[in-house]
Amino acid sequence: MEAASLPAALELAAGSGAGLSPEKRAVLGASLLLLQRDYRFERVWFWGCIQGVRGAYYIAEGLGPDRAAPRSRLYSLNCVEWSLLPPATEEMVAQAKQLKGRFQGDPSFEYKYTEINAEERLFEDGKEPMIKEESRLIATIEQIDRAVGIIPRGAFVKTPLGSVHENRNFEGLSLTEAKKLSSYFHFTEPVNLKNKTLLEKADLDPSTDFLDSLEHDIPQGTPLAKANNSYVRSSCYTQEKQR
Repeated sequence: MEAASLPAALELAAGSGAGLSPEKRAVLGASLLLLQRDYRFERVWFWGCIQGVRGAYYIAEGLGPDRAAPRSRLYSLNCVEWSLLPPATEEMVAQAKQLKGRFQGDPSFEYKYTEINAEERLFEDGKEPMIKEESRLIATIEQIDRAVGIIPRGAFVKTPLGSVHENRNFEGLSLTEAKKLSSYFHFTEPVNLKNKTLLEKADLDPSTDFLDSLEHDIPQGTPLAKANNSYVRSSCYTQEKQR
């Protein structure tokens, strides 16, 4: 959700059963505009929130001219003060997968690897490995973005120089196209596309078909297109941001 159109976007999102109070919406809308100015982002998107036991994490993403470039991620506990998150690493993601249960709402909270076998739980110095909740937050955002960060086909275009921009001529998908998973792309670094043969790529438009389509996803919590409301929901992460 872009900062400038946040109030209207939150109203639409509230139809899925989750939303923010009017007070939070007002504070968040003003705060994101200040965030964009202070960090000199070209655009700021409100990513969502992850609810913890003692509080919630409000997540924002800052973008530059190239929309496919790595985005700066920030979080806030009160929608006013923001902290910049470091980029996620594969080690962070692997560690976070070992953790179960809800977030605490405290970035400094430390988890123990209780699920790992006893002989694997010690570092060379004999101490039990720990992971801070902030690292878990970074990894969780990355996992959700990889799984369900999606865009409709045609919403973004890739220039001959390789940069990606919004398509100003895009007016949305037709009802017929909105029902097809092939009309949606993962907004992350493509994996399957690189493995396609030249014959398979022959029918693709390089300006719009530069990402992985959802049509070949393994059906485990995959996004489901719902044409009557024109939105795509993940059966795996439907409540992830509230947990």
